[in-house]
Amino acid sequence: MKTLNLNSIKFPALIFLYTLLFLFYPGDSWLFHTFAYNRELFDKPLEYIPVRPVHVAYPKYSSYVPFLTAEGVYIVDLDTFSPVFERNAHEHLYPASTTKILTALVAMDVFKTDDIITVKRDFQDGQVMGLFQGERITVETLLYGALVHSGNDAAYALADAYGYDKFIDLMNKKASELKMSDSHFKNPAGLDEDGQLSSPFDLALAGRELLKNKLLKKIVSTKEIILSDVDYKKFHTLSNVNKLLGEIQGIGGLKTGYTENAGENLVSFYRKDGHQLLIVIMKSQDRFNDTRTAVKWIDENVSYFTLH
Repeated sequence: MKTLNLNSIKFPALIFLYTLLFLFYPGDSWLFHTFAYNRELFDKPLEYIPVRPVHVAYPKYSSYVPFLTAEGVYIVDLDTFSPVFERNAHEHLYPASTTKILTALVAMDVFKTDDIITVKRDFQDGQVMGLFQGERITVETLLYGALVHSGNDAAYALADAYGYDKFIDLMNKKASELKMSDSHFKNPAGLDEDGQLSSPFDLALAGRELLKNKLLKKIVSTKEIILSDVDYKKFHTLSNVNKLLGEIQGIGGLKTGYTENAGENLVSFYRKDGHQLLIVIMKSQDRFNDTRTAVKWIDENVSYFTLH
């Protein structure tokens, strides 16, 4: 007859005992609290969470390349941020007034739209909305002036109201937050300065961020509007520099830019059959014609496959 070997059951018994202590003895272990005190969470069956299909954009014919005069191009599907065409996507180029995308984003961070700003200077350099020193005007109206009319005076008024140097610092911090590693800003309007640079890829990041804001998205799609200062002394007629608004179905605006050094820049928001894309054109000889060509190329050559 075999005798029971206590040593052979000693180790399993200890394991069982310690398991009971772990589950039922009060203590400070987060594991204990999770399992012992919240058992009802683990009794529930797992809920089914439906996964939204992902539509991935791709060019159907790799040999079909759009003829564009722009030195820098980035065409990207917004849902997945997957590019369908790019040229010198990270080349450092002068952003010109596309800079005002960052100016608007920072203004939305530091002001309320109904804040009233007193214009601190007469600014007549380049495109202006016609502000005068001492004019009292809301932040929202200045955003329309900067993004629709591309008013340099509006951009400077926003920066001056916060503190010019501090505002420029925030523009660069915002660029860093958005992972715009090719970009640096020295003024809020986009005037050419050494070191004021961006890239097609970075402007796509900035454009994507702007479109997340409902008010800014509405502003950049505005073709024309008349707005006054808060004292109704001056009415400003603001016309969008982007002449493709209303010409090409699906173009929802975004931001133009031009200086002699920058050439012609244009960031466009385009919707097609439920899909959303950004078209970034930099240092172009004809930004509007390049964008028309890009839209035609998208319509003819960009397709989608679905990931479930």
